[in-house]
Amino acid sequence: MAASRRIRVLVAKPGLDGHDRGAKVLARALRDAGMEVIYTGIRQTPEQVVNAVIQEDVDVLCLSSLSGAHDYLFPRIMELLREKGVDDILVLGGGIIPEEDIPALKAAGIAEIFGPGSFTSDIIKFIEENVKDRSERRGEGER
Repeated sequence: MAASRRIRVLVAKPGLDGHDRGAKVLARALRDAGMEVIYTGIRQTPEQVVNAVIQEDVDVLCLSSLSGAHDYLFPRIMELLREKGVDDILVLGGGIIPEEDIPALKAAGIAEIFGPGSFTSDIIKFIEENVKDRSERRGEGER
């Protein structure tokens, strides 16, 4: 990404999960790494998350779920993003997600899953290496 523009990240807590310590730790680590971070707060519907993605014009969406509803919520968010024509952002998932659920989440479009014990430095590195430059996202080519 161009050095003149910071990566914009939305950290979201979809569903009824009220545990957000991990999401807040991640939001702070991303901010400290120089990214612009928007945190939705807890108990967001998939529709609210997608609307925030569009309104905030983010480069990255980080979803966090500890409630076990990730197998519904994450694919639903991906479906809504596609319906709205948002197919150019990096989407990550995290939380308590069993290994056996990861292939289906990746098939739904989640780029990577970061579970308990993941280092924030690894998440930051993954974002920096995989986020698309805004000009590339908009089809403007190299500047």
